[in-house]
Amino acid sequence: MAKTDKTDEVQPIIIKKVIKKGGGHHGGAWKVAYADFVTAMMAFFLLLWLLNVSTDEARNTISNYFDPSHPKIADMRSGSGGIMGGTSTATEGAMTTDVQPLTQTQPTGMPNPKQERAHEQPNDDAASLKKFEEKLRKQEEEEFQKAKAALEAAMQKSEELRALAKNLMIDITQEGLRIQLVDQEGKPMFPLGSAEMYGYTKKLVKVVADVITAMPNEISIRGHTDSHQYSAAAKYTNWELSSDRANSSRRELLKAGVPTGRLSDVMGKADREHLFAENPLDERNRRISIILLNESLDHAYERGAFDDDLDDGLDDGVAQETERRQPKKPPVGTFQKTPGAVYFP
Repeated sequence: MAKTDKTDEVQPIIIKKVIKKGGGHHGGAWKVAYADFVTAMMAFFLLLWLLNVSTDEARNTISNYFDPSHPKIADMRSGSGGIMGGTSTATEGAMTTDVQPLTQTQPTGMPNPKQERAHEQPNDDAASLKKFEEKLRKQEEEEFQKAKAALEAAMQKSEELRALAKNLMIDITQEGLRIQLVDQEGKPMFPLGSAEMYGYTKKLVKVVADVITAMPNEISIRGHTDSHQYSAAAKYTNWELSSDRANSSRRELLKAGVPTGRLSDVMGKADREHLFAENPLDERNRRISIILLNESLDHAYERGAFDDDLDDGLDDGVAQETERRQPKKPPVGTFQKTPGAVYFP
């Protein structure tokens, strides 16, 4: 047998597999750092925006709040004058009470409006208001007397008006100056059962309007009838008649120049307020009442009725009372703590 060559021997095949692996896991610490950076930038830009929209006064107030050397802060007593008021949130320790006060109990150097108002004399305003009430009523009575005299004088200017003088009744009541156009025997102001005025009634209303137009008082117009009733089946009653006559008088007053804003009310009283209660059927119970109502203090103050008294100091009570009734306005140029809203300048 021939000897074989070594080169003819089968060589083993070696396969080498190279597995490429990535770097090891580095963790997520960089994400936390990046989130902190973004949060800080957001807070920074928010601070820049707040500084931009804040006024100098607001920034100064905030600065003083955090300044321990500021006199309004330094005057506070240490511990007992702060937010906790010298108490502790724990159940044990140097605690003065089991109830934690929610409000500041010690002075902080800032004036307390409630304490200042406590030292005021509330009777001063009441006394001032009473003086002005008396002064206003005295002025009104003088004006009412002048108006009454002017009406009486106007009724004497012509024969026709002199004949109507008995139909005009003027007196001063608790409500104000009352001018009444009253039916008289043979001289009614309206046709029976009608709300259409006679021609002479319109002239009488015109005389009244000329006198009262320049006065500041509000006007109440009321219609009255006697106790003569319509039939039981009638749908039109003394209530409708008195209301229609009051409205007819209103239209004539407006036509004569009385401003619409002066009218307070127009009403029909039917036969509920007789001029002669002892005789409900008396024709003089049929009338129109034009009442110049007593003026309120607020209205008199607004129209400047007390401008001449500015030097005597008596108008302070009226001014303060008027100011109290005005709606509160949002603060301008500073911040203010409010019950349910925050106003920015």
